[in-house]
Formats: sequence, structure tokens, C-alpha cells
Amino acid sequence: MTLRTPAPADIAALVASSAELISELQDPGGAYPASPTFSAYRGYSWFRDGAFIADGMSSAGRADSAERFFDWCARVVEAHEDDIAAIVSAARRGSPVPDEQMLATRFTFAGVTGEDDWWDFQLDGYGTWVWAVAEHVRRHGVDAGRWANAIGLTVDYLASSWERPCYDWWEEHAEHVHGSTLGCIAAGLTSAVELGVLDDARTELATAEAAAVEQALRTRTVAGGHLAKWVGSSAVDGSLAAIVGVMEVVPAASDLGLATIAAIERDLTVDGGVHRFLDDTFFGGGQWPLLTCFLGIALARAGDPARARELLGWAYSTTAPDGSMPEQVGRHLLDPTMVDEWVERWGPVAQPLLWTHAMFIRLAVELDAHLRATATTVAGTDSLETTA
Repeated sequence: MTLRTPAPADIAALVASSAELISELQDPGGAYPASPTFSAYRGYSWFRDGAFIADGMSSAGRADSAERFFDWCARVVEAHEDDIAAIVSAARRGSPVPDEQMLATRFTFAGVTGEDDWWDFQLDGYGTWVWAVAEHVRRHGVDAGRWANAIGLTVDYLASSWERPCYDWWEEHAEHVHGSTLGCIAAGLTSAVELGVLDDARTELATAEAAAVEQALRTRTVAGGHLAKWVGSSAVDGSLAAIVGVMEVVPAASDLGLATIAAIERDLTVDGGVHRFLDDTFFGGGQWPLLTCFLGIALARAGDPARARELLGWAYSTTAPDGSMPEQVGRHLLDPTMVDEWVERWGPVAQPLLWTHAMFIRLAVELDAHLRATATTVAGTDSLETTA
């Protein structure tokens, strides 16, 4: 399909309205709601989704919003200090606790696990929040000491548990070790060291385990020259765009990064919209604007800003008349027979999804920074006035 390239002023307007929407919906305690109306997400905040939302807000200059989310994460982690100690102790004894005793992936705004059943054991969010803190500190020069205790506890948790299979970004396949999960953990452990808030023992631990996780990522989850969905798989997953893009665990311009970008473009991208994975049936397996934005960041960092701008345009095209952006769109469904089943279960697709809005912000900021860095901005072009 042919998409209209949005004008810089249109992009800037959606960035501004997206940041305002996220700010208005952020809980006073700091948690970001995944979606204010979607039945399965309402009332919950994810470490993973929230960390990427915080990164988007930080990049747009909304430092206070990001820091309130990090404060919320720190309180949640510190409230589970005894649980983390038990998990670490059991792992060291060689008798790890069962999955249901590991930390949850999402919490209520009050910071408790909640009573709803969920696919809860996911490790990626704990690495992602520490990575987002480091990105924020790099941008804004704030003191990370206020989160030091929680970051240390997170290092203990990840270092003891990263080799365990767990659910992936999509709450699926708990029996596997996933490429995107390893990437998020590596980013978190590396960032914890870079922040300089760990004691000597934890610095040594995080440094060693980060190297081990990255080695596992580059060897055990590579197939056909690209990062793969999980250990033993040859398929690619849309979430891997974050690992070679905004998180840069694998540099986008490296051979492995370029091959992963190419695989996502070849196997999962249609007309600019990115699917999660080829076997996806969730709401029919539509295209996710937030994944398109992750891929756009990867492409920009790999040296193809023109293609990244095309993807920004595709993401922009998913915006509803009221300015809200969805979790996914049904323009190219992988399994249309599954739409009704999910609608009957949970209602229509989540919209707005705050993570989508945040990733649109993040890609727009990335491209604006690229234009300024390469001195190609023409006189009169609107600037987002943000910090990548």
C-alpha cells in the first residue's frame, strides 16, 4: 500500500499529544498503565512495557515522568527483597524455586502482584528497567543513587536466574530461553555496572554474568546468521529489533545486527507493518506499530534513516481520529479465523496502548537526532527539540 509521508509538523504534534496522553494516564505513584480500557491490561503495569514507555518519555524531555516510574520499580523490587534472597539462595544450592515463586512480570499500580491469573514468570522486564535508568542518566545527568539498592537487588535476581527458561515478551513458550529475554538481561546487567552504583562484589558479579549472557545470546540464539526467537529455533521474532536497535546489545550496523534486521524485514514486515512472529494468532496475528518503531530505530542506527522514516510513516498511519494508537492493526492478518475468539474473550484490540505511543515518540526522536547530527535539517523544518 502507498502511505502518505506525514509532515514534520504532524509528527511533532503526535509526539506532543502522545507524551501528554502518557503523562495524564500515569498513576500518581509512578506506574504506567499498559492500556486504560483493555480488559486484560486495565489496572496493571509491566516492568518491560513501562521501561520502554519511560525511555520514550525521557527522550522527549519528560524526565520527571520517567523518574517517577523508576521510583515505582524500585519500590516494587525492594518490597520483594526477601523473595529475591530466597530465589538467589535456592539457585546457589542447585535447587531453584519453582516458576510460580519467581517475581511477577506485572503489578497493580499499588505495586502488588494482583489476583488475576497471568503468564507471570518473565525475566526481561527486570533487565529493561535498569537499562532504561542508565539511558535516562546518560541523557539528563541525574544521580542514579536513589535507585541503587533496587538495582543491586535486580542484579542479584538476574545473575542467579538468567539461564532459566521463562515466558517471552508475548507471555508464551515458557519452556524456552528466548533471544529477546537474553538481550534485555544483558542490557540490564551491563547498564548496572555502567551506572556505578553497585558495590565491588556486585560489580564483579554483574560484569561476569553480563558477558556470559551476551555470549549465550551470540551463540545459542543465532541461526542462519541472525538472532533467533529462542534457543534451538531458526525463526525470527519482532522483539529482536529492540536488541539490535534501541538497546544495542548487538550493534545494528554489525553483521549480526544487519542480518537480524534483514530477517525481520523479510519474514515479518508487510508494507511497513511488523508482525510479532509468523505463527502469531493473537487477535488474528496483526501488525504492531510499536514493533515497526523498534525496527525503525534499528534501521536508523544501521545507516538507513530513509527506510526508518517510511516505518515512522506507517506507524503514524495507524493513529485513530482521536489521536490514539493501537496495540495492533488488522490490515494483514496471519490467521483471520482467530479474531472473533479473542474479541469474545477480551473485547476489541487495546487502544490506546501507551507502549505504542512511547515507541512512536522514541523513533521520532531518533530520526530528529539523526537529522541534526548529520546536518541535513533544512531551514524551516520543525524540530522536536528532544534528546535521543
